[in-house]
Amino acid sequence: MNYIISCVLMVLFTATSIHAEEPVILLKATRVFDGERMHAGWVVAVQGERIIYAGAAKNMPVLEVGKTIELPGQTLMPGLIEGHSHVLLHPYNETSWHDQVLKEPESERVIRATNHVRATLLAGITTMRDLGSEGAGYADIGIRDSINKGLIPGPRLLVAGRAIVATGSYGPKGFHERVTVPLGAETADGYDDLVRVVRSQIGRNVDFIKVYADYRWGAGNTAAATFTQAELETIVEVTASSGRPVVAHASTAEGMKRAILAGVETIEHGDGATQEVYALMRKRNVALCPTLAAGEAIAQYGGWNKGIDPDPERIVAKKKSFKAALDAGVTICFGGDVGVYPHGDNVRELELMVDYGMQNIAVLQSATSINAALFHIDDEVGRLRAGLRADIIAVDGNPAEDISTLRQIRLVMKGGVIYQGTSDLFRTK
Repeated sequence: MNYIISCVLMVLFTATSIHAEEPVILLKATRVFDGERMHAGWVVAVQGERIIYAGAAKNMPVLEVGKTIELPGQTLMPGLIEGHSHVLLHPYNETSWHDQVLKEPESERVIRATNHVRATLLAGITTMRDLGSEGAGYADIGIRDSINKGLIPGPRLLVAGRAIVATGSYGPKGFHERVTVPLGAETADGYDDLVRVVRSQIGRNVDFIKVYADYRWGAGNTAAATFTQAELETIVEVTASSGRPVVAHASTAEGMKRAILAGVETIEHGDGATQEVYALMRKRNVALCPTLAAGEAIAQYGGWNKGIDPDPERIVAKKKSFKAALDAGVTICFGGDVGVYPHGDNVRELELMVDYGMQNIAVLQSATSINAALFHIDDEVGRLRAGLRADIIAVDGNPAEDISTLRQIRLVMKGGVIYQGTSDLFRTK
């Protein structure tokens, strides 16, 4: 009797499993960029939240296709991976950084961030690394988890929580000595304090630690190194014990050098790098996240009319340093410091990477497979390959020829769910 019951239950379970199986969605575009190369004659098949086939249409196995999405004239590619954002900030020409940190309540900043992550996803960014809450505590963790729970739409987030800064280096500043104001990051100094703060942040479940290896606290408000070599090594050592990486804000040669030798994985900004520093980055496999778009945005907020006025000295220097990084063979991480400029305008950084001397196909790789590898998530996203998550976008035209076609988003799929794309895309097969 028990045997019969077991057989009946097995049949029922099997029938339920088959019935519950997700239908296959077949994506057919004029061309497919798989995260490394552009292909013609490819298709991509998705079932549930995963890609089950990506390759030549003629080689696709027999599948029971439930829906087909035709994308003529378009390019199918992995969802973009933004490397440097601040979802809790909005453009400085709307409200200054100081006023956002000091005057905007955290509730308002979270509501803004909800709009920011939605705009980002609809712009084709399906994964994003957020480089600090800038005075909003650990609200970025709540936003990340809310996206993961399906409460709000947004890209997959990797968050830093509160960046770590040396006492006296970070802002807001300029107040009477007896006035205490909230800072845009968390201070820590010396071995014991750094160990405590890093472990505290890890305990909050940040995805990585961000440290300011230098900042504008030198003589005459110039940028200068903050933490000592030993302090940076302590941060990396304690963080690494939890299996997490460290990234560093650094714009001076000395700050960059100390951070690289300490073992950070990416340098953010890197304006003042030298040939020696770039050679060290190449040797140590440290990537550069240049944040070109933030530099241009700040210059424009200051009165620069791009295309009309001559390039300011800061922009001239940035173009030169970025070209030097390319010539030195440094790995480039796509990340624009979005939040300084509008969320959803992430492609601005990709356009500038091309304008400053990077090849289109290399830019596409940076925004997909390279960033996935840098962020240790290439076993999940960054390529169109069977077994990976179905984070897929389609754009009009060919971004390998014109990077600005990435602004012409026709389809956004994240984890097999379509967030952008009208019903006219579908036909039942």
